[in-house]
Amino acid sequence: MEIVYVYVKKRSEFGKQCNFSDRQAELNIDISPNPELALQFVERNPVDTGIQCSASMSEHEANTERFEMETRGVNHVEGGWPKDVNPLELEQTIRFRKKVEKDENYINAIMQLGSIMEHCIKQNNAIDIYQEYFDDEEEVEVTEEAPSAKTINVFRDPQDIKRTATHVSWHPDGNRKLAVAYSCLNFQRAPAGMSHESYIWDLENPNRPEIALKPPSPLVTLEYNPKDSHVLLGGCYNGQIACWDTRKGSLVAELSTIEFSHRDPVYGSIWLQSKTGTECFSASTDGQVMWWDIRKISEPTEVVVMDISRKELLENALGAISLEFESTLPTKFMVGTEQGIVISCNRKAKTPAEKIVCTFSGHHGPIYALQRNPFYPKNFLTVGDWTARIWSEDSRESSIMWTKYHMAYLTDGAWSPIRPAVFFTTKMDGTLDIWDFVFKQCDPALSLKVCDEALCCLRVQDTGCLIACGSQLGTTTLLEVSSGLSTLQRNERNIASSIFERETRREKILEARHREMRLKEKGRAEGKDEDQREDELVVDLDGLVAKAEEEFFSVIFQELKKKEAEAMEKKPKQQRKSSDMDDVEEREGGSEEEVEGEEVPT
Repeated sequence: MEIVYVYVKKRSEFGKQCNFSDRQAELNIDISPNPELALQFVERNPVDTGIQCSASMSEHEANTERFEMETRGVNHVEGGWPKDVNPLELEQTIRFRKKVEKDENYINAIMQLGSIMEHCIKQNNAIDIYQEYFDDEEEVEVTEEAPSAKTINVFRDPQDIKRTATHVSWHPDGNRKLAVAYSCLNFQRAPAGMSHESYIWDLENPNRPEIALKPPSPLVTLEYNPKDSHVLLGGCYNGQIACWDTRKGSLVAELSTIEFSHRDPVYGSIWLQSKTGTECFSASTDGQVMWWDIRKISEPTEVVVMDISRKELLENALGAISLEFESTLPTKFMVGTEQGIVISCNRKAKTPAEKIVCTFSGHHGPIYALQRNPFYPKNFLTVGDWTARIWSEDSRESSIMWTKYHMAYLTDGAWSPIRPAVFFTTKMDGTLDIWDFVFKQCDPALSLKVCDEALCCLRVQDTGCLIACGSQLGTTTLLEVSSGLSTLQRNERNIASSIFERETRREKILEARHREMRLKEKGRAEGKDEDQREDELVVDLDGLVAKAEEEFFSVIFQELKKKEAEAMEKKPKQQRKSSDMDDVEEREGGSEEEVEGEEVPT
């Protein structure tokens, strides 16, 4: 173990000062010898004794120098193929193989090796009568220990100006190395003189990085090629796509041109499962997803605009901030946007508009993490705002499960590659939460305070034992979880599957109920509108009838008055006089009769 002391201040700058002065020697005490003890003295001969006038008070340690190891590789160019055969030409290599296969020495060597291999194969195929064939269920034991995690190593940004660790990627071969991307994501707030370098760390040597990658702009994402561990893909802050080959050094091997690259930082980059192992795709907040082939990386092979209105307008596109691709579903990919919407896409659609299949909406802010469950690809995890949500492709209205709203903002999340019911989330307060919804769903199974600053990225090793967390000040912490969190529990797959199916069915029932209620409310609203319209029509009809009647009777009265006036004009004047006389006589006769009929008083 290396012993290191770091003195921050000089000794003269702190503590009480030591003042020394010269003075004469003085005798404090004088004890005379006891003569009786001299009789008990036994002389010893020979005598070998070390004598020191005073006790040793100084600190003295001895330590050997640290042995530093370096890993160097050599490209084997010569040998293998003859000089006259070009290994890149398929026809020449086939012709040479056929020539070698006809050689007698080759046939004899194959026959000898074949007999040895046949013997080993027969040994493997033989039945072991002592083996227990039906104890598979007992192999996996449920661990009862409490979930825990411990810090294994810490990798600090070696630069003086600290930057945020924005992305972490594990080495695909044995997970012995860790690639970390460093950049400052605060818009136009990057300090002057900030380094653009990102690093590859060796887990056994945390003191200094193994390789420094030098991009033209700070890296936001960095991913190992799963088929070739020497090749890395990086997404830059200025929108370019860069590719490195560690065998060639720290400089960029391939770089996309600025004219055909993204316009915003590249927040997502993933290698595709292809035969050549050279295809990849990237996403950015400019609203575009681009496919690349690193053999010709100057411009993308395909571009899809994240416009959910399917008009392919870049000004209407949603900014992509996370990507998801599952090798078992080679035609599908998913994009998490700044607006809290997950877009499910189909790459093999006929038209660009048909490539956007559907959307899932449920977050209030950017979706920083998006990942399918490695055991059940229909279910996927999203992390955004203050919650983490689990979705099912069969239920598009809302998520089937979600965590409570935390006090701190969530920044990243990932599924466990070993246990289907376990996932991890990081928060702005520097806490790592480990969730096990088979154990409990309301609270995390383990909450660990990793550091004082915000955690920004998270990556789980393939074995599920190690977790790498990157912080805001560029510190990458390596944690090891307990065996209970990294070992598949008994019957856990069936339990997780039943939980997903049950919650999906419940969400479908709730969706159907809400849909029915919305239709009823719509029908009621339409019925009210119809009644109101009928009442208005009835009122309008009554008014029209009354108006028509009034006009009709007014016309009739006018006609009657006209007729009476015309009749009066046609009568002769004599008739009018005779009629007037008759009227007078009738009035006088009536008066006389009335007089005759009265009794005269005597």
